[in-house]
Amino acid sequence: MKTRISLLGLLLFASQIILAADVHITIDDPETWSAEALRPYIGQTVIFDQPMVLSSNYNGYTISSRRLFTPTNQELPRSTAYNTIVSLNKSGAITLNGAPSVEPLHRCGEKIYNLKVTVNSTNSVTWQSGEWRGNTRADLEAGIPDLGDYRLLICTMNLEYYLVTQYDPSSTMGPDDQEEHEKQRTKVMKALSLINADAYGLVEIQQGPNALQEIANDLNAKLPGRNYGYISDGSKVNGTYTHSGYVYDRNKLRPIGAIQNIEEKVQNRKKLQCFEELETGEKFIFSVNHFKAKTRSGASGGDADKGDGQGTFNSTRQAEAQAVLSHYKKYRKDIIDSQTGKHYVEKDVLIMGDLNAYAKEDPIMIFLNNGMIDLHRAFHADSSYSYQFSGLAGYLDHAICNSTLFPQVTGAAGFHINSDENDNYTYDGRWSDNSMFRCSDHDPVLVGLKLDNTLSMNPNPALNQYDVLTGESDVITIRNAFREGQSSYYAIYDIYGRLISGAAKHPIESSQQAIEMPFTPGVYILYIYYDRQVYKHKFIVR
Repeated sequence: MKTRISLLGLLLFASQIILAADVHITIDDPETWSAEALRPYIGQTVIFDQPMVLSSNYNGYTISSRRLFTPTNQELPRSTAYNTIVSLNKSGAITLNGAPSVEPLHRCGEKIYNLKVTVNSTNSVTWQSGEWRGNTRADLEAGIPDLGDYRLLICTMNLEYYLVTQYDPSSTMGPDDQEEHEKQRTKVMKALSLINADAYGLVEIQQGPNALQEIANDLNAKLPGRNYGYISDGSKVNGTYTHSGYVYDRNKLRPIGAIQNIEEKVQNRKKLQCFEELETGEKFIFSVNHFKAKTRSGASGGDADKGDGQGTFNSTRQAEAQAVLSHYKKYRKDIIDSQTGKHYVEKDVLIMGDLNAYAKEDPIMIFLNNGMIDLHRAFHADSSYSYQFSGLAGYLDHAICNSTLFPQVTGAAGFHINSDENDNYTYDGRWSDNSMFRCSDHDPVLVGLKLDNTLSMNPNPALNQYDVLTGESDVITIRNAFREGQSSYYAIYDIYGRLISGAAKHPIESSQQAIEMPFTPGVYILYIYYDRQVYKHKFIVR
């Protein structure tokens, strides 16, 4: 018996094959892509051609085409660009249901390649398959970020209420008892000893000397050859109230003069201390700070939430920033060495700590408008973060210096051992472990210094320390304009404005991006696009 297949049957069969084919989603610009683009595919299974980023792991997974940042970390409050980020953040987040459970949970910032999902709605998808890559615990256990050729390593970290006595089980802050503290102590020490800094500025640590002494002793036990001590600020143990303090290696540094306490607004949390590097005799002022938090209660008048993304107590934080500046300007003019009685004038200052304000908020702008430099932004454009809240990344933990110290800074970075982790890995969490991960809710911030006061300063340092190398070779090298997880581009035009690089936006894909010189002699302009700004570099081909 012969089987006869009609033309209509063939068409139906072909249509079934087409329907069965995978549907691919291509994202041309991850920074502006909106999940609204999924609307035509509701009820279908699709594959993303570009990797998706895990933006939140709190109470489930949220993914997006890019890392989502707190708007005031990237742009000035209430500006047009700020409003754009607010809108893009809302439209870019997608709930990922049904992803396989793993231990430990995936970290924020991990990328999912070849992600296949069923589209439930424009803000919800269900996992089918995918490959997780990058930003793993193993990556961080391999060591701290590259900070260049430093001679001194400085670290600040919010320890999330490090208490050694007077525990309060009724409080939501700090360990409830000695057993919990020992878990906290283990996790914190694993982090601090891996960092192996020459000086630590610690915030949210119990007042008085006990907690600082415990950390100094533990570091000495963990790191043979070190000789850590602490600087007493004269405070007394007072319940769970915390302060800021210094732990430093006495083989590397010597405090010059007495610690300076700045008591405007919140007390015991803003400090200045001059240090001398023993090897070279070079000096710098290290300021460690913890500004007023954006708590939800008690704010009124100028401290009330203005709805501009800066939260409550912004007025208090501005006053604290101004106080640090004012005290520094006075302190630097006459620093008295308590050992020798000698008087010093020292300009170089490094201001660090949890300032409870994101990069573009008013308190930070007070420093920048007074000629200081945001080291996160100087070395990493707008991709830095040290904290996460509601799936949005940013940095509350700062590293800011003046223009004379800036040439002596070899690098600065957040060490992302905490902010990307799920909260349940805390010392008192249900999945608590004895690793360094999630030892706090803030990441440590690291700065490398190679002190040399003979270096000339650049009064207008470029963001991200980018530079362009040209010479006798046939290539141009763009250095340090690459941003992991973000987008940066270059293009070349001739002097008449004609595009000669083939495309107006070539991606910059490495920290040492080499591109071919034009063959025709003439004057050309290289445009570099990043940090939502455009930089121009003129060069000549002969």
